[in-house]
Order: sequence, then C-alpha cells, then structure tokens
Amino acid sequence: MDVNQISFDKLPEAVAHLIKEVTQIKEMVECNQNQNSIPTKRVPIGLEEACRIIGKAKPTVYALVRKRLLPSYKNGKKLYFFEDELVEWISNSKRKTIQEIEAEAWKRIIKPDSKVDENESV
Repeated sequence: MDVNQISFDKLPEAVAHLIKEVTQIKEMVECNQNQNSIPTKRVPIGLEEACRIIGKAKPTVYALVRKRLLPSYKNGKKLYFFEDELVEWISNSKRKTIQEIEAEAWKRIIKPDSKVDENESV
C-alpha cells in the first residue's frame, strides 16, 4: 500500500493494513523473546581455549589454578573452565583509574569514618 495515496475513502483499507503489519511485528517480537528465554547450555572448555581467552601461557594458567585464583574444574587429570567465568574473572581484575583513586581518596577525606563502597560509580 502506498502511503502517499491514502485518502478518506481508502482509510479503512489502510487501517486494516496497519493492523496486519502490527500483528506480524508482535508475533516476531514474541518469537524472539521465547528464543531468548531458553536457557543456554554451558559447555566446558579445555586448557588451550582458556589460555586463548585470558591471554596467558599454560604454565601461568596452571599456577593460577594451583593458587586457586582462576575458576576451574578438575575431572581426573583434566582441567576444565567455563568461558563466562573466565571473562568475569578478567573483568573483576580491573585496575582503578587515577580519577577513581582520587575520587575515593576525596571521599575518605570528607568522611573518614565511613566505609567507601568499591562498587559505587564515580
């Protein structure tokens, strides 16, 4: 239907067309939401893939696992990891910027007795 050709006489036809289009969009959105609500299966990965994800050599990864600093699972002699846990481990190791350190210092100067919330945005 041509949008530029809508007249008063063609208004019912245009409304019917819009209702049809909205119904199709609604069905597409509902279908997409149903696909997103299906839980995804977590698949364990091996040492090689873990090294690639975190950008460390095998001996370093073994050392981090031995010190229990890196989330890992062991079944027999094999080490397993989950990609989402490795990514979270990397993001939790974020170094503070100078601005974040300065803001935290100012908060401690202003309120020395109160505990500074580390997760609080600056």
